[in-house]
Amino acid sequence: MTTPQITSLKNLFVDFPLPLPPHIPDVQISGIAIDSHAVKPGDLFVAMRGKFSDGHDYISKAIENGAAAVIGEVGRDGILPYVGLENPRHALTWLAAAFHGFPARKLTVVGVTGTDGKTTTSNLIYKILIAAGIRAGMISTVNAVIGGEVLDTGFHVTTPDAHDVQSYLAKMVDAHLTHVVLETTSHGWSQHRVDACEFDVGVVTNITHEHMDEHGSYEAYRAAKARLFESLEWTREKPQGNPRLGVINRDDVKSFAFLDDHIKVNKINYGLGEEADVRAVDIEYSPSGSRFTAVSKDFRVGISSKLIGAYNVSNCLAALTAAVYGLGIEPETAAQGIAALEGIPGRMERIDLGQNFTAIVDFAHTPNALKVALEAAKAMLPSPASGEGSGVRGRIIAVFGSAGLRDKEKRRMMAETSAELADLTVLTAEDPRTESLDGILEEMAAGARSKGGREGETFWRVPDRGEAIKFALRLARPGDIVISCGKGHEQSMCFGKTEYLWDDRTAMRAALAEFLGVDGPKVPYLPSQDKSEEDWLKM
Repeated sequence: MTTPQITSLKNLFVDFPLPLPPHIPDVQISGIAIDSHAVKPGDLFVAMRGKFSDGHDYISKAIENGAAAVIGEVGRDGILPYVGLENPRHALTWLAAAFHGFPARKLTVVGVTGTDGKTTTSNLIYKILIAAGIRAGMISTVNAVIGGEVLDTGFHVTTPDAHDVQSYLAKMVDAHLTHVVLETTSHGWSQHRVDACEFDVGVVTNITHEHMDEHGSYEAYRAAKARLFESLEWTREKPQGNPRLGVINRDDVKSFAFLDDHIKVNKINYGLGEEADVRAVDIEYSPSGSRFTAVSKDFRVGISSKLIGAYNVSNCLAALTAAVYGLGIEPETAAQGIAALEGIPGRMERIDLGQNFTAIVDFAHTPNALKVALEAAKAMLPSPASGEGSGVRGRIIAVFGSAGLRDKEKRRMMAETSAELADLTVLTAEDPRTESLDGILEEMAAGARSKGGREGETFWRVPDRGEAIKFALRLARPGDIVISCGKGHEQSMCFGKTEYLWDDRTAMRAALAEFLGVDGPKVPYLPSQDKSEEDWLKM
């Protein structure tokens, strides 16, 4: 077995790249936990200061549950063997890697980052690896795939915590996998969750407006994403070799020049323009996917994908470039892998119960993602001149919200985008948390009005998300597209401080069943159905 069941705390510091503490107790550790409630007897409890709570306040609870030792900040020693470090969160990734025997050093690791398209690109690369006969695993925001095991990560998880990532990687080594595709977020990088993942290939999709609440500025957000490419420099030499390749998007104007200058290892770019190293030509879009020819100085290969929209052509190019130039896979094999991907849960996913319009659920929760999703939906509408449908061009009806306690600027931006690109807009809840949902919707309504939106005519506010979807379906005419954005694959929605089970796909099926008068599931419960805002804010 690669993963040791018990090891000495001292062993975790043998190959530690950060300043060592003056004294490390000689105690045995059987696991690592960062949640005091999850501590089991013999575990090392790592206390970290968070945005809303401080793990040091729960040291006594960890001890009560059987913690063998505690790591925390310098100067906050506890009763048990305690190791004080300057940054316990940064240390966690290396301690967890050491506990699991540095599994990433035994794998070829492909990292994918970006604002939008990370999950799709990760899945495309994974499918390419499988098509090439490579034993591969994947960790994404939707799930972790380890051999025949699929682990759900859909409860508002971005990059998993460092000890979970290392546990997944260790399981992959134990399953005799050789490659892993790891989706990484700006939070994951800024919080050092993936520093010990020993990346060999780094891929970026785009860097647009998102997480300004966390990073403070676009430049800081971009710098967090860029750490993926910096990490290629410190990856250890591996028996199977180190490609150390950065794959960047030539079309992403705001990030390309910075990354092109920033990356110090091998690099290559992709895009739709002629200047790109790997580019797409002869692109054909249809409601069922896209076809194009991928061209570089080394190859020319036809690509057929079931994914919809220009942004997915870009995602396909990113995956193809990483596979061919980073992993040495033949272009024709990569094309087979791309064609094999049927779709991603909650990404432009159609829900069809026989209605005479199209219903779609998509994860778009940023201004850019909403823009490209609406553009892709518009391209799916049949032209009146084509002879399809009633001869009247269909409309786009968008349903979406904006999260509480998150980047406030994007609320207005998303509503502006929808006012410009959708025909009708329904503003609703998306994880309001402890913020006023009415206040969030007012900020969004102001954005819609600023772009000519007329409340009650081209946009509406329907606070309960289930009712909002039902309302949008009642607006639909034959040939229209109703697209519910922002939740996608996620399995919960937060009101107050409580996560309620919620799946947009289930809600859409339930609303369609009710609309059509057929059997179907019930719309999942949310407190906005029968509680006042004051009630759920207290929960």
